[in-house]
Amino acid sequence: MVRVAASTREATVACPDCGRGSVRVHSRYSRTLADAAVGGRPVLIELSVRRLFCDSPRCGRRTFAEQVDGLTKRYRRRSPLLQHLVETAGVLLAGRGGARLPQILKVPLSRTSVLFHLMRLPLPPAATPRVLGVDDFALYADVYGTLLVDAETRLPIELWEGRDAEQVTAWLRTHTGVGGVCRDGSLVYRQGITEGAPEAVQASDRFHLWQGLSKRVGDIAAAHRGCLPAAVPEPEATPSQAEPVGPSDQADTPARRHAKRLLEAVHAVTDTGRSINATARELGLNRRTVSTYARAATWQECVRTTRPRRPTSLDPYLHYLQQRW
Repeated sequence: MVRVAASTREATVACPDCGRGSVRVHSRYSRTLADAAVGGRPVLIELSVRRLFCDSPRCGRRTFAEQVDGLTKRYRRRSPLLQHLVETAGVLLAGRGGARLPQILKVPLSRTSVLFHLMRLPLPPAATPRVLGVDDFALYADVYGTLLVDAETRLPIELWEGRDAEQVTAWLRTHTGVGGVCRDGSLVYRQGITEGAPEAVQASDRFHLWQGLSKRVGDIAAAHRGCLPAAVPEPEATPSQAEPVGPSDQADTPARRHAKRLLEAVHAVTDTGRSINATARELGLNRRTVSTYARAATWQECVRTTRPRRPTSLDPYLHYLQQRW
């Protein structure tokens, strides 16, 4: 190890609070500083510094310790060069990797110390994004929060609890220059964006566009479910094989037979001009059930069908997972 013994000069030092210079020494004490390695050997600086009096009657500080520019800082036991090296290793390599690199450079540190210095680093100032993304998320139960993201770099900007229009408005008024906002369909966010950035273009984000489109397609398909069997072309019959009868065209289960009997009974009464309420009282059925069967043209429309299973990214591995299970 290379040990360097040093002491400060008898020079005027400014008070950190009032800025008045002082040369009146209160006492001296020794500080131990680690520095970057030299020639493959760790460097330790034993520095003797002064504690001085502040003679300004308006200053609340009576004594203060002097600092050496480029070498010492308050409560720090490493030189700025070594501190920058440790912080850079933490940013680039995180915990374990950040601890291995200083050990190669003869600066033994644990991964916990590297992470501690990494967490002490101030976050870089976030620039105002050109396109802002606003969405909510569930913290727990019914408590929600708001997340602001740069839509171009996909980096988070702000995070707070609650989803109020006032918070979005205040943030947009503070950070001017937002040209577009991607958001969900919340009217709260719409109001906050309109008041905070009236010139910004508002658009739905990609997730909510696909979500709304898929929901709308599902609703339309469910509303026209009775038209789908008629649109399917009938298969051509072969001489060796008779034309198969689809499961939707035959009442081969108790539920299908029940639906067919109900449809015939309801239409037999409603075709005579009886009202829905009278038909329900006569047949002993619920009014909604009678109304559903009265509107249906075929009994297939009244049978609850199971939606087909959607393919997932797990399908190629289901056989293997079943074996493991």
